[in-house]
Amino acid sequence: MNPKLITALALGLACFRSAGSQVAITFLDAQKNPIAGVACSQNGGPSGVSDGTGKVTLDGIVALRGPGAGTRRDVSLSRIPLEPGERARVTVSDTKGRKVLDRILSQGDRFVFAQGTQGSRGLYFVDISSPNRTLRGRRLDMGAGVVFEGIRAAGSGSAAFLGKGTAAMADEAVILCSNAGFVTQVYKVADGSSLTVDFTKPKLVPLFDAAATPEPEVHYDRGDAIITQWGDRARDRHAREDQFQSYDHYLTHYWEHRTARYILTDRVAKGGNGIDVSWVTEWKLDNLPEFRAWYSGKGSVAQYYGNYAPRFAKEGPGTYDKDHRKISDQGTQYKYTYTITSAIGLDGSERPLAVGQSMEIEASQFLDAPPVGRDNYYGTVFLYEVGTGGLVPWYTVGDHADQTSERENSHKIDEKAWLGGRTTLPYQYSDEPDNHFMQMATNLSGSNAQPFVLGRRVLHTNFITGAHDEPDNPIWEENIGKVGTNYISTSCNTCHVRNGRGTSPVPGALYNMVVKVGDANGNPHPKLGGVLQPQSTAGAAEGTVKLAGWTESNGLRKPAYGFEGGPVPANYSVRATPQLVGMGLLEAIPETALQALEDPDDADGDGVSGRANIVSDPKTGEPRLGRFGWKAGKASLAHQIAGAFNTDMGVMTSLLPKPDCGSEQSNCGIAGATLADSSLRNLITYISLLGVRARRDYQDPVALQGEALFSGAGCAACHVATLRTGPYHPKAELRNQTIHPYTDLLLHDMGPGLADNLPEGLATGSEWRTPPLWGLGLSACVTGGVVGPFQHQVCSPDGNYLHDGRARTIEEAILWHGGEAAGSLAKYKAMSQGEAAALAKFLNSL
Repeated sequence: MNPKLITALALGLACFRSAGSQVAITFLDAQKNPIAGVACSQNGGPSGVSDGTGKVTLDGIVALRGPGAGTRRDVSLSRIPLEPGERARVTVSDTKGRKVLDRILSQGDRFVFAQGTQGSRGLYFVDISSPNRTLRGRRLDMGAGVVFEGIRAAGSGSAAFLGKGTAAMADEAVILCSNAGFVTQVYKVADGSSLTVDFTKPKLVPLFDAAATPEPEVHYDRGDAIITQWGDRARDRHAREDQFQSYDHYLTHYWEHRTARYILTDRVAKGGNGIDVSWVTEWKLDNLPEFRAWYSGKGSVAQYYGNYAPRFAKEGPGTYDKDHRKISDQGTQYKYTYTITSAIGLDGSERPLAVGQSMEIEASQFLDAPPVGRDNYYGTVFLYEVGTGGLVPWYTVGDHADQTSERENSHKIDEKAWLGGRTTLPYQYSDEPDNHFMQMATNLSGSNAQPFVLGRRVLHTNFITGAHDEPDNPIWEENIGKVGTNYISTSCNTCHVRNGRGTSPVPGALYNMVVKVGDANGNPHPKLGGVLQPQSTAGAAEGTVKLAGWTESNGLRKPAYGFEGGPVPANYSVRATPQLVGMGLLEAIPETALQALEDPDDADGDGVSGRANIVSDPKTGEPRLGRFGWKAGKASLAHQIAGAFNTDMGVMTSLLPKPDCGSEQSNCGIAGATLADSSLRNLITYISLLGVRARRDYQDPVALQGEALFSGAGCAACHVATLRTGPYHPKAELRNQTIHPYTDLLLHDMGPGLADNLPEGLATGSEWRTPPLWGLGLSACVTGGVVGPFQHQVCSPDGNYLHDGRARTIEEAILWHGGEAAGSLAKYKAMSQGEAAALAKFLNSL
């Protein structure tokens, strides 16, 4: 019997259109040809798109008793929020609550209704590529009529759903679109037809594609030469002088006239015999500048064989473009040029330049009477590869105390230890463990040197007072009083301590953690908004959440919280701030690479079923792949940073100009951007281009044993070791890099022990994004900082791990793993003491 289309109570409602997901339903005949279709919209109309949230809730397929039917069976779809590109989970239970079917629907999967004997019906899934092959199913004695009830668009306004029909007809399935209980469209389909439900519209939109405007390359072959460009900042001492502990820190006025840009034009591999050096500073250098090359180490670790700077030609003042061409006589910049024509070996012998040589460089900025701050500074030590170009992370060989050795000469770190690709930093020899996460990427472009330090100033500014949190820096008048009505803290650095994790939570009020609040569906709390903000600049605050204490069992502690002074949300999630390094590289990974790691059905049977979170772009409304935050709730760095300004500090940006406010809340503040777009862009540049420290102990046999155990225990199924960034990120430093972040950025169910009760996007309470592991072994010293007298400080570690800081050690963090990680946990518990120690050494090498 051919399907029969019936239109009942057609109200002529206009279709609601937005960037949300469309629910398309198509019927096919016995030959699999489309015969009827409908897209249920928010208002119940037949050809619309949902409410713009991008969410669709499946709310039931109910089998109703029809004329002459047998025993009734209820078939229900569990109420699970979906977004574009997400798969639907279908659960079928009988009237006694027994689950008879549980399956994830992929795009193209079909419901098949088959007539059984004695009036029974079967619910089956059919492989789209092989229509005659049943994937999985269970025949149910449903009776004669089947009504689809559910496919409802979650969110405000009228919900689109397939109504609770009583019009079930014998031998036919009926599907209805309804508006607030009024049936607007009815579709009837014959027994044996297929139903396809497509949840993939609109298509996931990548952050970056070929249409993006790229910044110029920093390392490339020009045809006649290899070009390498980079930027630098002023430093207090030299790289290997551990006795001073004054190399990696930042000086006062670091953003004022104290960055430099470099271009090396290397003709060695093209048959030439020279490397042209071009050096642009933000202020004039004095008569004794230093551009030193070819490490010596004789006398001190700051000795070089060649200081070419007195031979440099000088030009300026003026303004110079990215290629160091003068574009204006106005400005304070100066340009210095020279050609290096020979190499100097560690023994001091001079020789022709040749491909494969390593040239160590240190250029010092001795400024000529700058308007603020002192005048003499040193620079960063870089290692350059002659003939191939590019700067590489380095380590030292030999002992300076043994002058017959290589005297701490620099050598290229093996590329397998470049956790951040060419952004990777050299090992630290200045003994400043608290400053590991604050450095410029090794391949930072000259054009981004000044925006980088300007962005750092934003991160360290108090947006109530305008003060910098490092002493002797000036007040930033422009940013006084920018904190909104409700907030958590007044500066980024309050929570992201030295760009690392937040400090360990201690009993009392939490002012350095984010407490997300909402209802059971993840919607903002009506009286609090999406985040509880415990401080206010005007009137009473929203309330306070306190860490009441810890409950401990088998050496693992779990926090207990209490709410005071405001509404007590039933659903909440307490989250610590993560470290900032490497975020630009994570943003640059193509969506296709991450989607390829998804396995929501656990098709490979390893117990791990990661899936991507899909979130809405705050500017365009387009569906994006979530990358940042504990539940991958933010798609881009701009989204993450603007969100932190908005909810954590109450600072409005042009991207998120409305304060966090519940539907029943007043005293939220005024909408409208208060932070300059230039400051937001500079902060994004700063965080994007923080260098990642190189892996340590990568040749140590114990650490290598630990790496093998890590993989053998299945940890690498989620903590994916190697990924590659794509070709389209705007920043050249981040494009086409092989990186080792040890994450898949996907959501994984970690079991009830780590679960909270607040969903976020597609993430349920028990699902968490896999956190990257790079920097893991350094993070405790970064967060804890140093103690002791000046230049004699030592690390005071603060180890806290997982989303709420409950784990005091890496071992505790491992022991909390459950859910999809239960198999890996069992293998860890079965390890010998020596194997566990080897695994720990590997993790601490990252």
